[in-house]
Amino acid sequence: MTLMRVLPFTKYLLEQSVTIGDNVIDATAGNGYDTLFLAQLTAGSGKVYAFDIQEDAVHATRDRVKEFDNVDVILDSHANIGRYVKDEIGAAVFNLGYLPKGDHSIITKAETTLSAIKQCVHLLKKNGLVVIVIYSGHEGGSEERDAVMDYALQLPQTKFDVLKYQFINQQHSPPFLVAIEKKQLKNNTSK
Repeated sequence: MTLMRVLPFTKYLLEQSVTIGDNVIDATAGNGYDTLFLAQLTAGSGKVYAFDIQEDAVHATRDRVKEFDNVDVILDSHANIGRYVKDEIGAAVFNLGYLPKGDHSIITKAETTLSAIKQCVHLLKKNGLVVIVIYSGHEGGSEERDAVMDYALQLPQTKFDVLKYQFINQQHSPPFLVAIEKKQLKNNTSK
């Protein structure tokens, strides 16, 4: 057996959670790879919402998913998810930090990220999943990491399962995954 790295494990979890016809969110579109993956998982049905604050990222994502007409690529902060997404979602994915090969001074930040995560958690269907890949090795990254972890630790275990997937013997702040799953609550039908 070989342990999965963080990004393949993230995709594995999304494959287990997303079904054809689901509405899903890529909260940090970047170069569009996760947006494309979500569009493929939903098989061109449902709706994929992809958010980014950088025009270059929006253009790259639109180019990557041009064959899918169920994808909305939105030039706006993920903190504004609620303005665009009203229906229940099957999953949301976040890759925190900065755009690879982009301007490293433009980063995700604790305040907007927490707002977006809370909105996604609120929109989750039963057994839906929010996956957050946390990169904290840049300036501002540790504050965002700590805010996300504080929030995740406070989610009630009666309603959510929260997983942290991390390689603990790697140096230089390797990325790690936090996954939040909304539980399918059992009916209490006692007679």
